[in-house]
Amino acid sequence: MDVMPLLLLVAGSAAVAGLARRTPVPAPLLLVAAGLGAGYLPGVPDYPLDPHVVLPLLLPPLLHTAALDSSYLDLRANLRPVALLSIGYVLFATVAVGYAAYLVIPDLPLTAALVLGAVVAPPDAVAATAIARRLRLPGRITTILQGESLVNDATAITAYKVALAAVVGAGATWAGGLKEFAIASVGGVGIGLVLMGPLHWLRCKLRDNALLENTLSLLIPFVAYAAAEQVGASGVLAVVVVGLYLGHRSWQVNFETRLQEAAVWSMVSFVLESAVFALIGLQLPVVLRGLGQFSTAQALAYAAVVFVVVVLARFVWVFPATYLPRWLSARIREREPGVTRATPVIVGWAGMRGVVSLAIAFSIPVAVHGEPFPARNLVLFLTFSTVIGTLVIQGLTLPPLIRALKLPGPDPQAQTLAEAQAQNDASDAAEERLRKLLEDPRNALPGPLEDRLRTVLERRRNAVWERLGPPNAATGESVEATYLRLSREMIGAEREVFVQLRDARRIDDEMLRTLLRRLDLEEAAAYRETVSPE
Repeated sequence: MDVMPLLLLVAGSAAVAGLARRTPVPAPLLLVAAGLGAGYLPGVPDYPLDPHVVLPLLLPPLLHTAALDSSYLDLRANLRPVALLSIGYVLFATVAVGYAAYLVIPDLPLTAALVLGAVVAPPDAVAATAIARRLRLPGRITTILQGESLVNDATAITAYKVALAAVVGAGATWAGGLKEFAIASVGGVGIGLVLMGPLHWLRCKLRDNALLENTLSLLIPFVAYAAAEQVGASGVLAVVVVGLYLGHRSWQVNFETRLQEAAVWSMVSFVLESAVFALIGLQLPVVLRGLGQFSTAQALAYAAVVFVVVVLARFVWVFPATYLPRWLSARIREREPGVTRATPVIVGWAGMRGVVSLAIAFSIPVAVHGEPFPARNLVLFLTFSTVIGTLVIQGLTLPPLIRALKLPGPDPQAQTLAEAQAQNDASDAAEERLRKLLEDPRNALPGPLEDRLRTVLERRRNAVWERLGPPNAATGESVEATYLRLSREMIGAEREVFVQLRDARRIDDEMLRTLLRRLDLEEAAAYRETVSPE
């Protein structure tokens, strides 16, 4: 097995993603562009998009990472708009795009057109999460987009299976389709509910072994996905349910596990996201070679029609789905007072497609009952053009659209105040707990150690409030930036001494690693105290 192409893909996509951080261009767009260009360079191997690899091996960890970072409480509070988008919109887009393609493309059966509709219906989880992080959208919009992208793949995959069954003449009906969708969705959620408790219990039992616990963490999304798919349920929903539960309960695991898990999943997410977007661009030569009887002009004309229908169908769905429930229900109006005219515009335009659509498209069978699948190569091209079109056109124009609409982002001052108040309440509880513990003779400590505990507690209490202070008059630095810089200088001086002692053979390498880890944790604590979360 030649692993060099895989290593080149990972290394190249990581390098481009790192370069994107130094430019104003979002990483997904730069990666797709790099893939498009690399596909025509001499010596670059083909990277066929195998659905048997993408769906079971790439999709579960990406969904799991997004679910861990999502808020179960926020998703529950926004369950109605999330369900309307992840289920209602995907089914609507499947029919709208499919019927439009059926009307425009000669000799394309309606069943095959609906396959195309199901393939391009779901916005991409990776793209939605990346853009929400980059643009710092209002919390509710971010929650809705993330929640939609977590669930809509399950809807699209089920719709695709139903449409494909109609193409192959397997007697697919609307009733049968609804039944299959119910089995897949209820089964996927059920598998997730069954697995989440035992998996969390096992994580807690391994809390004293962070390495073993994080190994389990890496296996969890694949286990959940495979278990659900094995019984014909939705692996996507099983992964999402387990990920949401484990993220909601992450406070119950060991601190060392949380630190390692955050670093591990951050790396996994970075590598996979980078490779996925690069893979999208690299598919162009494969797709163009298969156009066959359709000329380039015809294919581009059909692609333009499908792209326009995809974009318009989202707006046609989003505006009524946003306002109609509010017009019909006073309770919804009271519970969701923050909806502005800009909200449906942003949600409607943030409909980028991604690698899941391409993976589903490549899973379309080449032949049905010995006959070629109707216009399979054209369906692949239309899927590819829709993915590229939404990523490039919508991805590039979304930031200026948000600025033009003057959409208010999260208020840093309000967030810092809320964080400071929460820290103050927690510090009060910790101080009371310490007082009661020290009253017990069994917990007696020398005076300096008691003072150290109180000093650490007071430092955590004051750290957030100090971020609200005025900047340094001489340097223009904020208080937190000055504190962090001085803390790093002090820790750096200690590191230099430890290394000098090791080089002088006064301590060995094992002791050096122990001392450096202690300083690393101290520096991480100082950084977390002074830097507000993204």
